[in-house]
Amino acid sequence: MSAQGFFPPDKVFTVTEISGVIKNMLEGAIGSVVIEGEISNLKVAASGHSYFDLKDSQSLIASVLFKGYSRALEAPLSEGLLVQATGELTAYARQSKYQLIVRSVSPKAQGSLYLAFEKLKKKLAAEGLFEQDRKRPIPQFPKRIGIVTSPSGAALRDILSILSRRGAGLEVIIAGTLVQGAGAKEEIARAIADLNELQPRPDVLLVGRGGGSMEDLWAFNEEIVARAIFASDIPVISCVGHETDFTIADFVADLRAPTPSAAAELVVKNRADVKNHISHLKSSLSQSLKLFYENTTRRYERARGPLGHSLEKLWQRRAQETDRIYERLFSSARGRADVSARRLELLGGKLAALAPKSVLNRGYAIVRSTQSGKVLTEASGATVGDRIELEFRKGSLDCEVKQVKG
Repeated sequence: MSAQGFFPPDKVFTVTEISGVIKNMLEGAIGSVVIEGEISNLKVAASGHSYFDLKDSQSLIASVLFKGYSRALEAPLSEGLLVQATGELTAYARQSKYQLIVRSVSPKAQGSLYLAFEKLKKKLAAEGLFEQDRKRPIPQFPKRIGIVTSPSGAALRDILSILSRRGAGLEVIIAGTLVQGAGAKEEIARAIADLNELQPRPDVLLVGRGGGSMEDLWAFNEEIVARAIFASDIPVISCVGHETDFTIADFVADLRAPTPSAAAELVVKNRADVKNHISHLKSSLSQSLKLFYENTTRRYERARGPLGHSLEKLWQRRAQETDRIYERLFSSARGRADVSARRLELLGGKLAALAPKSVLNRGYAIVRSTQSGKVLTEASGATVGDRIELEFRKGSLDCEVKQVKG
């Protein structure tokens, strides 16, 4: 019987009614089902529910494992894991979507990406690329920061926003690259090497991108990227994806940040925190000197009686000397604090002046290839007939290259 045979030919449904019919037919016709697929786009919500896709080489189906059922898992779900999931198909009528409500999950084997990840991880670990004793400390107060990421991604905007708000006197060097797809791994590795060749070099590198599936983040699981990070003479902070995402780059880097925003916060001290620290040091110094003075006074009072007038004169001299020392120390600490505060404000102004938008306000423009989206820094980066975009302080122009000079 055709679908039309279930209903009178003149029946008119509302959208909600037909969505409900489809939901009831789907759930009633299939019932409980076992589906085999590889876990992708895994996200665990604060509620404890797990949301993910089950996929094969051609298709995927949205799935959810509620918190109550996750307690029965033999092992935690992980990106790339090949499983057999048992559950019921249901339709979400409001958006005309269907998904699998998972009741149980049985690992079948590791997915191809996961196996490749583990294979490379084991190889590089055996070569010593992950050893803690070779990792370099991150500078406390860097002046030059190199960033390797997509020039148009949200990750870069988040990093620059935090650096401009928290940083002071920073020079930011952006090495824009692809972060997924063909050519991404080569561009990331080349950018790391190029930043190491600069003179003067950056004090620290931030290498990463925003979140995505295991496939989206795969460029940071490539051996060429891992070895470029290992070969870097500049300390590297990896900042790939979200807090639950781990890549080979994280294991090789000198420090892993859970997100790009967190990397920016780690690399630059908050100006308010620095001021508070200086204030705390001043207070501690003052309190220590006061305590020393009071203890000395008490010892003097105990010894004053037998020694008489001569000891009192000696004490007066010592007290005057102590006061002078106290004043010099307090004045020195206060002067250093004031100098540090002024330097923070001055360097903050310089950072704001170096921000990309500030440069555009002075009449400069950013040139990008329309085809690749990459920023062009030399005329030789374009050929006749290429389409390029000129971004100004306000608006942009779409142009065609008629002639290349230089």
